[in-house]
Amino acid sequence: MKFEEVKKLNQKKYRSQFGYYLIEGEHLVLELQKAAANQRQINNISLYVTSDYQQWASQLTMDCTVSVISNKQMSQLSNTKTPQGIVACVPLPALQSQKPVNKQNERCIYLHEVQDPGNLGTIIRTLAWFGDFRLLLSANSVDPFNPKVVRSSMGAIFHVPIELDVALDDLHTRFSKFAYLDMHGAKISSEDFAHYPCYLFGNEARGVPAEALARFNADAYTIEGSGKIDSLNLASAVNICVYQLSKG
Repeated sequence: MKFEEVKKLNQKKYRSQFGYYLIEGEHLVLELQKAAANQRQINNISLYVTSDYQQWASQLTMDCTVSVISNKQMSQLSNTKTPQGIVACVPLPALQSQKPVNKQNERCIYLHEVQDPGNLGTIIRTLAWFGDFRLLLSANSVDPFNPKVVRSSMGAIFHVPIELDVALDDLHTRFSKFAYLDMHGAKISSEDFAHYPCYLFGNEARGVPAEALARFNADAYTIEGSGKIDSLNLASAVNICVYQLSKG
């Protein structure tokens, strides 16, 4: 890609147009290197570094093209106030929007219109930590390759299978039953909570649409708390549920 095109990749429309996204910093590039060693589809990587990181880049073992650029050029690529001096241009994975064959024992976490990049990045990080989870995102959700999502995922974005634009109304053709959170549901610590192929979580403000739930074979569960407040942050709720599922 030309440098003028790479500069545009902090915007979703250009990520979609060119088929690449950006990651920034030592940690994310090293996580990319780990993933590339085991995933052949991660290739055609371009690495941009300032002169301070030229020697560091020469020690990487992954197959990539390295370009040394000026601090001014790095600031044009960076999405942070203080550029770290390392940015990689990575091909977007072949994300599936059609029904795939799920792996045995793989559970699906469905997020409906999640909006907060930090929430999504944190959720992806948790799914990668425990493993055997697939992330399904509805239309009108934040782009998982948004720089803030990628940064907060801390490299987990390379390790979690993700599907985009999965319609809520189509899920019943793919799964036989669902679990979702509700203040008046059964406890997630109950044995039955672990026996669902798909777990539904809604938008940070609106939750999962009630009219859709009414059409599904969906059971309500709750995260036991003190009762002093009436809600949890979305990422916190998903993370607690995923931890509970990992114990089953």
